[in-house]
Amino acid sequence: MSDGHGELEIDGDTAVITFVRYLPYSRDAVWSALTDPEQRAHWFGETVIDARPGGAIDMLPTGPPVPDRQKWMTGRILVWDPPHVLEHEWKQAITEDGVVRYVLEAAGEGTLLTFSHRGLSVRRGRQFTPGTHAFLDRLECHLAGTELPGWSARYREVAADYPARP
Repeated sequence: MSDGHGELEIDGDTAVITFVRYLPYSRDAVWSALTDPEQRAHWFGETVIDARPGGAIDMLPTGPPVPDRQKWMTGRILVWDPPHVLEHEWKQAITEDGVVRYVLEAAGEGTLLTFSHRGLSVRRGRQFTPGTHAFLDRLECHLAGTELPGWSARYREVAADYPARP
């Protein structure tokens, strides 16, 4: 099991965030938490999904603490392969257009989740890595049925870990 931390890969002016986490839940349970609007609203924020390739996805994350118009995210679903892969565009006022991908693999009794966000600037990649960490921690708590940490508080807790990480 990983330490829960993500990696930031920098290539010139662009960055890719990658997290690999083992979740002790079935792929179907993880897929539902990622794609069911009611479940996703609990750990991520208000979400509308047209569940098909080419369908729209619109989300209003609970964090960061900026005006809704800046953090509202929209895009098209590029890959919809239940319960294996969800990939969608990430268009948001506070960052560059990118692509987010969730890959779910069976791993023993649980699921190996590989999350990536590509197309970020290096600056945004550095900011988004602890934010993504906070959201994935909230996903794990949602799946466990435990209290979710506040996004801002969790961001502050993990942000200090990232500058020292290669």
